[in-house]
Amino acid sequence: MSGLLRSLILFVFLFLPTSLSAAGGGHEVEPYYPENKELHQKAQYSQFPIPTYKLPSEKNADGSLNLGATLGARIKADPFNLVASLIFLLAICHTFMAGWFNKMAHEAEVEHHKKIHKLGLTAAAKPQPDAQDDVSFKATILHFFGEVEAIFGIWIIALAAAAIGFYDWEAFKLYVGHDREFVEPAFVVIIMAIAASRPVLRFAEILMAYAAKLGHGSPAAWWLSVMTVAPILGSFITEPAAMTIGALLLAKKFYKHKPNAVFAYATLGLLFVNVSVGGTLTHFAAPPVLMVAGTWDWDMAFMFSHFGYKAVIGIFIANVLFYFKFRGELTRLADSADGVEDGIQHPIAWHEREDPIPAWVISVHVFFLAWTVVNVHDPILFIGGFLFFLAFVAATRHHQNAISMKGPLLVGFFLGALIIHGGCQAWWIDPIIVSLNDSPNLLRLGATILTAFNDNAAITYLASQVSGIGFDAKHAVVAGAVVGGGLTVIANAPNPAGQSILSKHFVGGISPLKLAAGALVPTVICYLCMTFLPNLDSLTSKSKPTTPEVEHVESH
Repeated sequence: MSGLLRSLILFVFLFLPTSLSAAGGGHEVEPYYPENKELHQKAQYSQFPIPTYKLPSEKNADGSLNLGATLGARIKADPFNLVASLIFLLAICHTFMAGWFNKMAHEAEVEHHKKIHKLGLTAAAKPQPDAQDDVSFKATILHFFGEVEAIFGIWIIALAAAAIGFYDWEAFKLYVGHDREFVEPAFVVIIMAIAASRPVLRFAEILMAYAAKLGHGSPAAWWLSVMTVAPILGSFITEPAAMTIGALLLAKKFYKHKPNAVFAYATLGLLFVNVSVGGTLTHFAAPPVLMVAGTWDWDMAFMFSHFGYKAVIGIFIANVLFYFKFRGELTRLADSADGVEDGIQHPIAWHEREDPIPAWVISVHVFFLAWTVVNVHDPILFIGGFLFFLAFVAATRHHQNAISMKGPLLVGFFLGALIIHGGCQAWWIDPIIVSLNDSPNLLRLGATILTAFNDNAAITYLASQVSGIGFDAKHAVVAGAVVGGGLTVIANAPNPAGQSILSKHFVGGISPLKLAAGALVPTVICYLCMTFLPNLDSLTSKSKPTTPEVEHVESH
């Protein structure tokens, strides 16, 4: 009964907000800003943020956008714009301080344990056989403030206070309940849980074993296989699933053997970059591509010829370069894994057992994975399917490991909070994209940098809403967004999934600066590939137009 209760609670928390957002919260509410079909703007129910097409745009004498004057005018028109972005900036700064909060939490926990031992408040000192230690409220709160996946959610409290101060409580409720969509966080929670299941992980391991056999199954070959195959699979099973599988296999085969910090961060950064660009072989798997594919009429052939093949080349070059750099560490980890260094044969834990899983069990799991991917835009279907999946896991539990929901739910919380914060950032991102429309190279670089401080799907979505953006500018903003997706944990939606799985292998948590350093080299490699490799226009009819689409571009 407890398992059924947990499933029902999960169903309510995931499905109800999404349903309310889609259905209007159960009662009719008139939009504050009606739909604008000409500008492809959906109806907006809340007073904030003011849509970009209603905000002022200042021009230079030659008709080009004056970026500084435009930003100043938009702050003057609605000071809430600046406040919301400052709150977002503070949340980003908070992520860089997560390690400090975790250190403080550990010190508070040590002091607390000394105190409860002295006062006889430990579980052993209590008369009840199932008693528990007294909990340190201070240490728990500090740990919560150091949980990267929780930080942006914490700062939503500040955003809510600002929204209520500038507008009112009803405006904030309409913004969260009607103007923001939370299908993607719900999808990521479920796809992570399914992809992390033992049968799916074993199936992925079998696939990658075939690639590893090319290198005689050595640890280095396994490392290359995971870092190459998993990201490219992201173009077909979605990036969150690919990130989950890749991170779990890296944890199992490498991170649990305590690699040195340089290798650990380099591998993590490389994984983030590879998954971000690896989803560009198709038009439906990577969130930043999905945001523009329909609006700009980009199909699979277009994506492969303009982005996908370049991504594969960039992944291959970066992987080979990192392989030669870390051959020694890979050899050391191999020795540690088989006990050659210390002569100790460690017992195998239940969740790491290698006994075979029946093909029919694996097939059912792959079916549920495919069902979730195919119905990504229909939460009633993929959430309902997940409940059936949980029932199947319970019926075959001797072949399963426990389905842990803590990591997926934290990642979903992170993404949901990012959606709420990100919706208030269009006022400054939009004019930056507009001002760089005629300079594709600068726009590509700008999109890469912006992506490090905002979800790359938000960057491309805003670009898709800009009137008359040229072909080169479209290409540049998408290339920059996917290339920059590995620099920070907030840069690409699947990154929190990888961090959630691997963070326990980093002392004091994952450092944002060290992650950025680890991702820098593969980011540069993929950036150069996207910039200088030619587009294979012969594969698609959607090649660069011979005449400009418009004479100038205007912000909405």
